Amino acid sequence: MAAKKLALLWVTELNPRSGRAGSDTGCDSLEAIFECVNTPCILQILCMSKGPEEEMAESAIDQNEHPSEETEELDPLEPDDGGTFQQVTNLLDIMDSESAAADTAGTGPSLRKALASAIITEKAASEPCVVMSALIRCLQVPQIPTQRKVNVYNILQEVIQQEGELEEQCVQRLVAIASKEMREIQEMEGYLRAEVASDTLVALSRNHFSLVMYEMQHHLKPLDLADEFVIVTLAKLANGNVFEFMPYMGITLATIFTMLRLVNEAKMRQVICSAMETFCETVQFYLKHLEDSVYPMMTEEQFAVKLFPMYRYFVTVWLRSHNPEVKLGVIKSLKPMLNLLLPNDDLREQVYDYVPLLLAEYQGNLEALFITQILRQILEVSVTTRTPVPQMQLHTIFTELHIQVCAKAPAQHQYSGQNVREIEHCFIALARSYPKELMKFFLSQMEMSKEAVRLGTLTLIRAVVAADEPRMNIKTICLAIRVVKSSISDTRPKVRMAILRIMGQLALSGFQDRIKGWGLKFVSMQLTLSTYKLTNRRDSFHQRDLEEKMVHKVTMDTVKIITSSVSGMTHEFWVRLLCYIMETDNVEVLTPICVSLTNLAERQLHSTAEEASAASRSRHVDLPVPQKLLARLLVLMSSPYEGEGRGIAMLNLLRTLSHSIAPSMADMWELEIPLLVNYLEEHTKFTWNQKTWEDKLIQFLRHSLRKTRGSNWSLRLGKELNNQIESFDSPSLEKRFLYRALGLTLATGLEADKVELLLLELLYKTDYSKDFDQEGVILCFGLCARGQVKTVLNVLRDFEERIQESEQSWQIGAWRKDLPWRRETVKSALMVMYGCVALHCHWRMLRAHVDTPITSKIIHHYTSSSQDIGLKMAFMKSVVQVANAIRNLRDPEDFQFAQKAALTTILLAIIRAEPPDGLASPVRIMAMEALWHLSELKPFYSTEENSELMDASIHSVVSLVPPGEDNESIKALHSDALCALERLTEGLLRRQLGPGALQEAVQLLEKWILSEKEWEREKAVNLHLRLMQTYAQSLGACIPLKLGQFGTLVGLVAPCTCDSKESTRMTSTDVLSSLLDLHASQTRSSWDASTELELAQCKEDLRAMEVEKIFSASCRIAKVACTQFNCDDVVSLIQKLCENIGAMGLQHDQASVAWIGIFLQMRVKELEDKVAEILGAILAHLPVVESPEVRRRLTEAVLLLAQHHQEMVLTSLLRQPLPMQSHLKGVWLAVAENAPFAQPMLRGLMGRLQSRFTPRAAAASTADVWRLAAVDPLMTLCTVQLLIEKVDKDDTLRDLFPDLLYTLLMQLGSSQGPGAVSPVLKMGRLVHTGTLPEETNLQRVTIKSMQLLFERLGSEQAVHALEEQGAWALLASGSTFLQGAGLLARLCIRNREGCWQRLLELALRGMASEVLSCRVGSTAICVEFMSHPMLYQEKLLKPAVLLLQQGVAQRDEALRVLSLRALGNMALGAPRKVRQYRKLLLEACLGSLRGPAGTGVASAGLEALAQILAELREGDLGSFFDAVSEQCRSFFDHESELLRLKAFLLFGALAKAVSLSKRRFFKEEVRRAWVPLMLHCQDPCPDAAQACMATLCQCAHFWGCKALEDSLGRRDPGGADETAALQMTLCSVLTQKKPAVLYGFLLETMTYIKSNLSRIRMASCSLAGIIMKQMSEPYLKKLDFAALRTSLQELQLDSDPGVQRAALDTLKILDTCSQHWLPAPPEGVS
Repeated sequence: MAAKKLALLWVTELNPRSGRAGSDTGCDSLEAIFECVNTPCILQILCMSKGPEEEMAESAIDQNEHPSEETEELDPLEPDDGGTFQQVTNLLDIMDSESAAADTAGTGPSLRKALASAIITEKAASEPCVVMSALIRCLQVPQIPTQRKVNVYNILQEVIQQEGELEEQCVQRLVAIASKEMREIQEMEGYLRAEVASDTLVALSRNHFSLVMYEMQHHLKPLDLADEFVIVTLAKLANGNVFEFMPYMGITLATIFTMLRLVNEAKMRQVICSAMETFCETVQFYLKHLEDSVYPMMTEEQFAVKLFPMYRYFVTVWLRSHNPEVKLGVIKSLKPMLNLLLPNDDLREQVYDYVPLLLAEYQGNLEALFITQILRQILEVSVTTRTPVPQMQLHTIFTELHIQVCAKAPAQHQYSGQNVREIEHCFIALARSYPKELMKFFLSQMEMSKEAVRLGTLTLIRAVVAADEPRMNIKTICLAIRVVKSSISDTRPKVRMAILRIMGQLALSGFQDRIKGWGLKFVSMQLTLSTYKLTNRRDSFHQRDLEEKMVHKVTMDTVKIITSSVSGMTHEFWVRLLCYIMETDNVEVLTPICVSLTNLAERQLHSTAEEASAASRSRHVDLPVPQKLLARLLVLMSSPYEGEGRGIAMLNLLRTLSHSIAPSMADMWELEIPLLVNYLEEHTKFTWNQKTWEDKLIQFLRHSLRKTRGSNWSLRLGKELNNQIESFDSPSLEKRFLYRALGLTLATGLEADKVELLLLELLYKTDYSKDFDQEGVILCFGLCARGQVKTVLNVLRDFEERIQESEQSWQIGAWRKDLPWRRETVKSALMVMYGCVALHCHWRMLRAHVDTPITSKIIHHYTSSSQDIGLKMAFMKSVVQVANAIRNLRDPEDFQFAQKAALTTILLAIIRAEPPDGLASPVRIMAMEALWHLSELKPFYSTEENSELMDASIHSVVSLVPPGEDNESIKALHSDALCALERLTEGLLRRQLGPGALQEAVQLLEKWILSEKEWEREKAVNLHLRLMQTYAQSLGACIPLKLGQFGTLVGLVAPCTCDSKESTRMTSTDVLSSLLDLHASQTRSSWDASTELELAQCKEDLRAMEVEKIFSASCRIAKVACTQFNCDDVVSLIQKLCENIGAMGLQHDQASVAWIGIFLQMRVKELEDKVAEILGAILAHLPVVESPEVRRRLTEAVLLLAQHHQEMVLTSLLRQPLPMQSHLKGVWLAVAENAPFAQPMLRGLMGRLQSRFTPRAAAASTADVWRLAAVDPLMTLCTVQLLIEKVDKDDTLRDLFPDLLYTLLMQLGSSQGPGAVSPVLKMGRLVHTGTLPEETNLQRVTIKSMQLLFERLGSEQAVHALEEQGAWALLASGSTFLQGAGLLARLCIRNREGCWQRLLELALRGMASEVLSCRVGSTAICVEFMSHPMLYQEKLLKPAVLLLQQGVAQRDEALRVLSLRALGNMALGAPRKVRQYRKLLLEACLGSLRGPAGTGVASAGLEALAQILAELREGDLGSFFDAVSEQCRSFFDHESELLRLKAFLLFGALAKAVSLSKRRFFKEEVRRAWVPLMLHCQDPCPDAAQACMATLCQCAHFWGCKALEDSLGRRDPGGADETAALQMTLCSVLTQKKPAVLYGFLLETMTYIKSNLSRIRMASCSLAGIIMKQMSEPYLKKLDFAALRTSLQELQLDSDPGVQRAALDTLKILDTCSQHWLPAPPEGVS
């Protein structure tokens, strides 16, 4: 059924549907499986889970051809086979493949293999013969693999066990095949096949024994060496079929015996030995169960007779083999053989003959234990049968066995201990048979001096003595004692221990009487000897010391045995043991001694009257006094579990001797000693408490002393205790208890003077260099002060007075030469002693003595010493004791400790004097503890004192470097220092609870929390947590924190949540939780369970090792905490976080900026009034940030603020000092990188610059206040330049191009004047801290910004044009700025499509500005726009003209000039609109000419009029024509060449534009202007001269002279000759037509001889000469020749040679004319 279940389970796993059927179908399913095993389907199913390696291995096997090849030579299958053979073969193939795979993988059998085997077995249940036949045929296949055969045999064994009776034919075939298989052993695999074949035969024998036995006997022939597995199978058959095999046992043994001589191989010998062992065990079983046998019975003698020859052969032949395995096999087979041989009397004697052969094997390499076991078997049988071994063999047996005990066993022998025990049993048997001979042999061995021989002999004697059954003969014991006495003088430790063990064994075995006298004396001697040797042993840990210690232990065990079993103990032994307790220093052995004494005492109490009288006589022996014995036992009982639990033994001894020690205490001891015993019995050395036990003993002593009140019993006990002080080592528990007991005892003493003597003696004999003794004396004095405080103080004063005489040199050793005391050591002891006295004395006495003398003495001893570490520790210990004593007073609040201030000063100095870099002593720990205790006393410390104490303590502890892991002592000191610091700070904080005190304490911790050293941060954060917990527990929600204090506290600890150390992260999270809880309780804000859960989860995540996970958890904590903050706390938090940056590590800085970012993201909209503070904090600490990541996060925080509060942030940034630092540049670069945000920031910056030339509006909001706040324009320009350089040109810069260009131009225009400098803001931190670089000024920065603007956005052609035309140089100069601005505007109009509209709007807006520079700059831009049709096209012409008209009317010359130019350019940009605006234009231009104006204004007006006139028709001027003409002539003779040029051009334009109505008027104007025109044709300015000539030609037709016009038209006006010819032509014409006009021209010409222009003076001379030549006679006569001559003569003195020559030439002409036309002057007239 198991096979069915297994198969069904496998099928169910492969096909789940099959599992739905009921359990009844299990058999049918299994049968179906077997039926279709031969099909590919089931094979495929069984091979489904095979791995690729198995499939590759099986791919080479043809599953259809292989079986047929194997079965070719078999007989034809029976007709009813039904394919069973094929099915079985297929399943075996699967098993083979699975076996191979399991061997390769090293795993066990697989499920498929088990399933295949189960299928075959289950099939055999229904058709056993068919399946058996198939399996047998499988075994007959030639060259079948070994594993296949093993599988077949295993299945056959299962089928045989399952079916039982089988068909005889099948059984015979199987027996034959299996028999052949196990006999054909060729190789290692053959052993495996033979073994399974043998097992198959054994399985068959259970139901077919005869067939199998027949086959085995057939191959077992006399004198013919059988096969190995035939013997093995016979042994198995005998073991499995005992009664069936017995008839064949005799013949089998006889046949095997005939083979023995033929066996030479060791393996075969081992097989036969093993078979013989089995055969003998089978016979023994058969003999025990004869009644169950149905076969003829065989007797034990019959078997023995058949076995003995084999035994003899084994011992005599095979046992001498050199093969150890053969020897071992023989020895193991001998034991069961001897069990059958030794009961036979005849054969037993023969067995004895071969004992020497067995003894001889001890010399070989065989394990001795096996030989000894055989010998023990033989010897014990010889005792039970009373047939001892022959006496002639005794010596050999004694010697060989004795050697085995005495000699060291070989290393290869593993059972030497068991062998010795077996030998002991052998000697016990020999002692029963030959006691006298054995003891004689032992005595001979003891005479040898070898230690090993004696030890072995004594060990054997002890075994003989300890033998129980049968009881040893008394004569044997006496002989043994005689042997022991022979070696009693041996001093070797091991021999002594062996003898002592024999003593104890004799006592235990009932031979007590045999050890009295010599035995007890030997034990006593060994007790004394071992104690002495152990007491005076060498310091080195030597082997002899260990041996002596073992001797002592064995001695004590022997004493315990003897005292518990020996009656009638001698008095000498009692006295020796009792004195031993008082004198021995080896306290390890006190327990057995006390037990022994208790036993002896109890026996004496119950002894007969005669024994009692004998005991009374023995009381005259010098026994210890009661106080001495009690003192000794009390002190030793302080360590009750030492020495195997001596406490209980000593308590029992005290209870037994209570009436002898102190009768008055006996009753009390009867009650209390059992309680003490019970306590010790309830505990062990691992569970008891030393202090509790000592307290119980002290209580026991106190109760005992009360029973002796009124007597000097306690004083005598004190003396005994004092005498025992030097008996114990320091340190030890016993001595410590001794000091305590002495103090308690002396406190009850009645005679104060004697107590003083004892105390003074104790002071002098104490070695103060030993801390333990010093502490013990101090405790003793303290306890004594409970009842003797005045006595104690008197003793201390007396001691101090005696040593005061030598205080300068402090030669205290004068009293005790053996104790060279040190001055500091004694002072330390005295200070602590005073403190201990204060701690233990009565409270009433303390009030009277605490200030003086106790505390004053402590201060005196400390201040008058060298103040080393020991003194400091003693001083602080005494201070703590005094403080505790005062606190324990009744009503301590009424007591004012006067010495508190002095003690505090000393303690603070001690703390500050400690090295900050190491902790080598507990000095600072004790100092802080002392301060904490003092802080509890009145008067309390002030606030300043609290801060001072806390600061010094924190600095002393937190700065300590943590110790290494292997330095446990320093680690303990560090831990204690931290605990002391926490306790002190908590105590100081509790005394002055409040937000201020908390803040003060945290400020003291701040520098340590922000330390770069992780251990300092860890300690500081831990202390911070303790302070917060203390504050919350003590004050809670009673007093709220100060405004902003909550944020400051959180900001200090927040970065530590990302600390590199896990403990610091955990603690900082706890601090934050405490702060949040405190804040929530004070503000009554919501703090739900989900928030608590989130905080807990964050804290758990902080335990992670990944930095990202830690950082994420910290950010989540920030989000949780942010909801609890108000705006002031947010500001204080951010300020504190900014302060923290750079103080610790990068990880902390990242946490700080992360918290800042989270708080700003969540609360930025609420922080409008706090932006300046927040931004100030960030900007103030941004310069110190070194990490790019941290700087970036801080910059992002600034940008976040700017996105919501732009004006405030912008103003704050612009108020930073120049030169611009890297951190500020970083902020602006971040702005530039943020394209959507860069544009509004640039607009804001432009607004700051434009505010200088725009009307100032009133602030309507906070943002307006910040926007209108004063900023440094230079800073603004630098920022603009940076943004222009870095901002994205396509997204941001292109849209702002016109605004930027206009703003920069206006800024540059406003900075061109002499007073245009950057304003200095009246804000101390914003003033430039040093001299700025030369290139950092308004002008250069502005120009550089414009250059960058054009380089980034302008075309290469425009940039090249600007450089080529020198636009930047023009802009840089104040004199050419407007020209440069015009050039820039002109190029912008040409190259920047789409930007001019915005630029025009800005220019028009600027022209209306109240700021002159803005109007001028805007008008300069407008000049260029007026020459472009865009104004007209954009319908902006009218406002522009009106604004220009206003500009003309202004006083500023530059503005007027630009306005006039712009109006004149209207003729270029909107020529059609000139006529419409002619009146406005003409009035504006004429207005610029009429009033007082500079050259530029007049020039611009003239030029504008010329441009306007060019676009007007005839008659459009109207009345303006006269005014223009008159104003134009007024500039002909102007000093300015430009004005003359513009006037000539304008007059020419007038000549062209004259209407018919004005022709007459203009003709007159021409006549008036002709002389200047004629003269200025030779104007020093070439342009003016050329323009004048052109105008002259245009005006010629107004003379109405065709010849003049033709002459002007033919001539080239370029040279002087042509001009003179032209003048002569004109004069000749005028002479003929208008001589009067010519006469007027001459007079007018002469007026120009005084012109400032040399060329004009020269031209006037020339023209005058020409006119005079052409002038008619009538008009010549009218000339004043004298005046003319005088004028010309004056020109002879002109500085210009040309003028002189021209004057001379004219003078000659004048003279000619005068001589020709005028009479000669009278004589005498020169």
